Amino acid sequence: MSTIIKKEGYPYAFNTNACSTCEGRCCTGESGYIYVSKNEIFKIAELLDLSVNDFAVEYLFKKDYKYSIKERVYNGSHECVFYDRDTNGCKIYKERPSQCMTFPFWDYYKTRVDELKEECPGIIDG
Repeated sequence: MSTIIKKEGYPYAFNTNACSTCEGRCCTGESGYIYVSKNEIFKIAELLDLSVNDFAVEYLFKKDYKYSIKERVYNGSHECVFYDRDTNGCKIYKERPSQCMTFPFWDYYKTRVDELKEECPGIIDG
């Protein structure tokens, strides 16, 4: 079974095997926003066995009209609160936000492949 993912309209492919060795670069690094939809909020709250309100208070903040998952600072790096350094994985992987599911195939990177390659070791040209 191939571990190489290609998406039409993107000038690169992605080798999913790289995820096991990269130390979560897509979950850590510069501060940013991890936007979640209303539906995703409900699913993650259920996964964590929390009320939507308790989940929102503990794990979300409002940015303009959207909600984003909080980050924490570790050794000068910002990381998603659901990033697990011990397993190099996501604590909510089963219900992770679509923003996380679609990485690295974001429109932003279509013309910034060199920038993406610095962040993600699984990127393959062409």
